[in-house]
Amino acid sequence: MDTMSVTVVPVRSAASVADARERTRDFLTGLPQPAIAAEAADTVVLAVSELVTNALRHGGGTCTLDLTAHPDSIEVAVHDNSPRKPRMRTPDLNGGTGGFGWPMVNRLAHATAVTPRPSGGKTVSALLSR
Repeated sequence: MDTMSVTVVPVRSAASVADARERTRDFLTGLPQPAIAAEAADTVVLAVSELVTNALRHGGGTCTLDLTAHPDSIEVAVHDNSPRKPRMRTPDLNGGTGGFGWPMVNRLAHATAVTPRPSGGKTVSALLSR
């Protein structure tokens, strides 16, 4: 399989997070054979949900999602306008302030990266098994 890529529409709201998940599932379903396993697809969708939610919450309120299929992996890249890198923090079990997403993405992914964008902001990417 050759590399296949798609840029998903800009994301601006919680409803758009659901749309990003749906578009991710559509992208994964449309991949040529061999099809991605259901568990791997769920993992990619979960990573998309967390990265997009974090970008909206901490990255300036808007972001763009890029998905790339490689022969053995799926790359998820979320671009936002904040230069601040995600950080590990103790999850808040009582106050509802989060802290679960970035550690979860790091556990699910083979690799994560945060890259400054020349135009400002950053790209947060995760490489997940196919």
